[in-house]
Formats: sequence, C-alpha cells, structure tokens
Amino acid sequence: MNFNGIRAIYKFEMNRTRRTLMQSVISPVLSTSLYFIVFGTAIGSRMGEIDGVSYGAFIIPGLLMLSLLSESISNASFGIFFPKFSGTIYEVLSAPVSPLEIITGYVGAAATKSLIIGTLILLTARLFVDYSIAHPFWMLAFLLLTALTFSLFGFIIGIWANDFQQLQVIPLMVITPLTFLGGAFYSINMLPEPWQTLTLFNPVVYLINGFRWAFYGVADVHMGMSLGMTLMFLLICLTAVWWIFRTGYRIKP
Repeated sequence: MNFNGIRAIYKFEMNRTRRTLMQSVISPVLSTSLYFIVFGTAIGSRMGEIDGVSYGAFIIPGLLMLSLLSESISNASFGIFFPKFSGTIYEVLSAPVSPLEIITGYVGAAATKSLIIGTLILLTARLFVDYSIAHPFWMLAFLLLTALTFSLFGFIIGIWANDFQQLQVIPLMVITPLTFLGGAFYSINMLPEPWQTLTLFNPVVYLINGFRWAFYGVADVHMGMSLGMTLMFLLICLTAVWWIFRTGYRIKP
C-alpha cells in the first residue's frame, strides 16, 4: 500500500476545502441552520409530537441526512471530475498508485469533509432544538457508512459526467427530491395508501429512518432493514468502482 500516494491525494483535496471554506463548509451549515429556524423553531413550536418526539427534534436526522448526501456526492464528484476535465487525471493514473489507493485518497477526503459538516450541523442544531441520541454507536455507524457510501457514489458520478451540468443532474434532480419524499420532514406512517407503500421503494427512506432510530429509538422501518439497505448500496458502489477501473470507463483514452 502506497501510503504516501494516498496522503498526497487526501491532503490535496483537504487543502482545496480550506481554500474554499465559505462554499465548502460554512454555506451548507448556514443553509441547514435556516431549516432549523423555520421548521424547528417557528413551525415546530406550533406542531404536536411525532412518535413521542417534538417536531423540531424529529426533523434533525432528516436534515442532517439531506446535507450529508448532497455534500458527500458533491465533494467526491468534483474531486475526481476536475482532474478528468483538466487532463491531470492521466498523471494520477500513471503514478505508482493503485486504483484502491486512488479511491481511498479521493473518497476518504470527501467523506472526511462530509463528517466535519455533519458534526457542525449537529452542534448548530443544539442552539435551536433540544435533542438526545439514544444509540450513539449506531448514530456514528450510520453517519460514517452514509458518508462513505455516497462519497463512492459521488466518485462514480464524477467519472460518468462529461461536463459540469451533468455533474449536478443526479444530486439536484434525483437525490434531493428522494430525500424530501423519504420522510425527512414527516413520518411515512402519516401518508395514506397507496403512497405509504410506494414510499418504501425510495431507498433514502431506509437511510433516514435508520438514522432517526439511532437518535430516538423510533422509526417507520426496522433498523436491521435500514442497515442492510445501506450496506447493499455500499456494495453496489464498490462493484461499480471496481468495474470502472477494470474497464477504464471514461478515465482512459
């Protein structure tokens, strides 16, 4: 394992974050804080409890998951797309680093950024909403698995995209709507049929509910199913990345 190569890629990506601190870290934290102010404080104070949890506290896992998914995908996709766009990807591919080491450097940096943002959002939420964490270990596990999985997914999008417009299509047109419709702001048990059953086909439902269970011990789906779906998507992403490097899809002339 070429740890120097991994360290070089990782440090380069983290330095890029420090150069764009306002856009990379402060902006998503401020955006999520507005949700807490509007939904958690203003609207939440006028709404009843959901599954025994105040509305302001109930939406914290969903809002955190919304930021985590979008930031993980954005960081990883841009991190690998820009070298591909500028042509410097060939320097990385010709360097004495393996595909595993390249993935570890790029995905590790993207996941680290997402975890930093997630931690800051949790600390910021404490200023507006009182919440508790019933299962800290599982909360950290879901946080880490989600950041890692969707950083891999973002890496795949960065390889697939041919321009900056394509880079934004899946996060804006697919991931964000699925998150909003996946129970980020409500319990899916509040939906009438057949919408309640159809919502179960949304994979983000299982991520949000697994995270919510870790916080409050309540969820619309079983925690084991949430964990299983997360691990299955991680395996799919790993398989896709292996295939990309095996075939040279859009990274080799």
